[in-house]
Amino acid sequence: ILGATRDSLPNHVGNALRCTSCHLDEGRRPNAMPWVGVTARFPQYRSRSASVQRLEDRINDCFERSLAGTALAWDDPAMRDMVAYMAWLSTGVAQGSTVPGQGLPLGSPERGDTVHGAVVFAAQCARCHGVNGEGMAAFPPLWGPGSFTIGAGMARLRTLAAFAKHNMPFDRAGTLNEQDAQDVATYITTKPRPPFAASADDWPRGDAPPDVAYPTKAAKAKSP
Repeated sequence: ILGATRDSLPNHVGNALRCTSCHLDEGRRPNAMPWVGVTARFPQYRSRSASVQRLEDRINDCFERSLAGTALAWDDPAMRDMVAYMAWLSTGVAQGSTVPGQGLPLGSPERGDTVHGAVVFAAQCARCHGVNGEGMAAFPPLWGPGSFTIGAGMARLRTLAAFAKHNMPFDRAGTLNEQDAQDVATYITTKPRPPFAASADDWPRGDAPPDVAYPTKAAKAKSP
């Protein structure tokens, strides 16, 4: 399901991505948002929704935001299978603890140089993701209608820059320097992508991070 998400759940995926497009090596690679230990960190308070979420909520966030699709019921067999796999990967990880390489080591929210980012993209990314970011058979699109929505975590500059720095290019992971990763992430995040209908309701307490690329109601309310 996680490796062939659209084929497995066609009614719940609206783009050309799959779960393992971002969670590499079937969710086992450090510094690539691994699922190892994830069950030990939920339930968890999420500032984006200003609520405590179960792991099922977090998975549905990805279906709606990253996969431009629809949520599953908590008791859906596919949801149970995904949670079971993540629990298996997390075997032996104590509740509330952390694991090496958990999540992503986020970098600076400051925008980089899009001109240099375009050069880096052409040299390092286009051979897998296409010259126009449209993706190829085994590699996801990075912008356009088949890519992740504006509400996805990967649409944030710090997230994408950190992911690129540690995991890209796919066959030479970790060879981009900090500036190249920041610049190519800036270039990619300026490109058009699907909207997320509920994005204005994110961070309802007005604490949106500085690299969120869309306005929220709470931020507008705080403006003078």
